[in-house]
Amino acid sequence: MQAMDWSDLQVFLAVAQTGQLGRAGAALRIDATTVSRRLRRLEAAVGANLFEHTREGQVLTEAGEALLVRVERMSHEAAGIDHGGDGQGARLSGTLRISVAEGFGSWVLARRLPQFAQAHPRLTIDLVANSGFLSMSKREADIAVMLSRPKAGPIIAGKLSDYALGLYASLDYLEMHGAPARGADLVAGHSLIGYIPDLLYAPELRYLDEIHPGLTPRLRSSSINAQHQLIAAGAGIGVLPCFIGNADATLSPVLPDKRIFRTFWMVTHKDTHQLARVQAGKEWIVAMIEQCRDLLVPRAAQ
Repeated sequence: MQAMDWSDLQVFLAVAQTGQLGRAGAALRIDATTVSRRLRRLEAAVGANLFEHTREGQVLTEAGEALLVRVERMSHEAAGIDHGGDGQGARLSGTLRISVAEGFGSWVLARRLPQFAQAHPRLTIDLVANSGFLSMSKREADIAVMLSRPKAGPIIAGKLSDYALGLYASLDYLEMHGAPARGADLVAGHSLIGYIPDLLYAPELRYLDEIHPGLTPRLRSSSINAQHQLIAAGAGIGVLPCFIGNADATLSPVLPDKRIFRTFWMVTHKDTHQLARVQAGKEWIVAMIEQCRDLLVPRAAQ
């Protein structure tokens, strides 16, 4: 590996953070041709391609990701000298993509994300909260909060938190149909709401049998938020995470002794977990979870 010019590394950092030669050039007040030339010079010094050129722009290669860890560290240390070690949050930039389950993303993360975003004003944050997860092995996301621990792949995974689920119904529904006294009462006389069996994106979502064997939902959706809306509209009884069910004052727990427990796992890729923006995101999620522990596992469910 040849000696690298610091100005070339700054160009590399700008391209990595913006994803496009033109945007990097605008940020550095140089033209895109100069950006491209300096990147080629840096790649010659490194002895590897640092970016893949796509229609959307420049995407880091594995060699680029490895170099970015080092360059970000150097940049932060240099900024720390200039600012006396203050303002690290303001210096983070680029894009941080977080893939999470729909319910957790909508009801827990999204409600607290503005605080993190305010602390990192130059960071673009993608919150991918839907039915399914992006592939961590393919580096489709920087951080994922998943329902199970991946068994293989170039990933780093650790337990984030347990969470509780329970049966809920609207007050209007219970007034009209009465509250079941035991699990067997749900088999007949009550409308159940749940997931579409053949569209489950994780086996951990198959939990009605844990309430009572043989339960089958009549109203089904692949979306936990849609299920919540159905329950709140008085359409039936369904299982919700407690952080959703307890947050809706129009809902009431049903068979409160029937609690289901699952686990959230935080997952990052081995090639990118040391990036400053990823480390900051992980630290924020862990701190936020500590503050929300009673929402995830209410004391009555512990």
